[in-house]
Amino acid sequence: MTQQPFTRPGAIDLSALKRPAPTPSPGGGANGPAGVPAGRSSYALDVTEENFQATIEASMTAPVLLAFYSPTRMPESGQLADDLATLSAEFEGKFLAGLVDIDAVPSIAQAMQIPSVPLVVAVLEGRPAPLLQDALPIEELRTALTQVMQQLATQGVTTRHQPLPTAPVGAEEGAEDPGVDPRYAAAQDALGDGDIDRAVAEYQKLVTANPADAEASAGLAMAKILQRTQGVDLQAARAAAAANPDDVDAQTLVADLDLLGGHVDDAFNRLVDLVRRTTGDDRNKAREHLVGLFAAVGNEDPRVLKGRQNLASALF
Repeated sequence: MTQQPFTRPGAIDLSALKRPAPTPSPGGGANGPAGVPAGRSSYALDVTEENFQATIEASMTAPVLLAFYSPTRMPESGQLADDLATLSAEFEGKFLAGLVDIDAVPSIAQAMQIPSVPLVVAVLEGRPAPLLQDALPIEELRTALTQVMQQLATQGVTTRHQPLPTAPVGAEEGAEDPGVDPRYAAAQDALGDGDIDRAVAEYQKLVTANPADAEASAGLAMAKILQRTQGVDLQAARAAAAANPDDVDAQTLVADLDLLGGHVDDAFNRLVDLVRRTTGDDRNKAREHLVGLFAAVGNEDPRVLKGRQNLASALF
């Protein structure tokens, strides 16, 4: 298939998905996608006409990435789909990979108006949007997905899919998956309910029990940002920060808002500059707040690594 410029997102009638599906995750059974073949990632499945609707409904829990490919007309697109399935295991439920062979199920590609392959479409809460159009090497794909997941985290999307059950011949349909990790369920349920205070409390329990749990620490940091910015007027906050450039509370609040809006570098740079300008308790407060933002984004993120270097330079 000849690669054509992408001109519009996939379009499909998702009006029935305005409310969450009855089951919260695609763990198998009648209301979720069928189990995956043995040897395949527990967070990847082949999308068919039969499980397509359930796969879309799974995006009410956490993102679904649909990889459209044609093994006959563009073999490299098949490699992209395989790599996405492989990486879905590494991301441990942050997204569900749905692999759509447009030769086998052309009706799905037609319904979503897919103009060319390869193409990865992100679906969140039933809303599709184009994400990737090139057959990237797996290392670049990993980096791109890391950035996407971190961007979603800054917007408060922290829920995960439960692992799909494997489906060996003769397996009992709907059987409970023993591999489900319930550690973050209470905190994620609280976020889903919009109860930020309860989410902070649940994440704090996890961190207290295991300070080395990086995922819980990141969740706690992000939940605290959401807690601090509840009901804040963005324009008023920016005006206050502009009028009081050395007011730590005013500057840290705008940094929180920047981070939630996806302006990660702006948030980091604002607080690095504040550290440079302040001394004593104010400087320490700004530094600690910035370290909390680092935790929310993730210590392996290149922007965090750069931010830490800039902070060290500002301190010393």
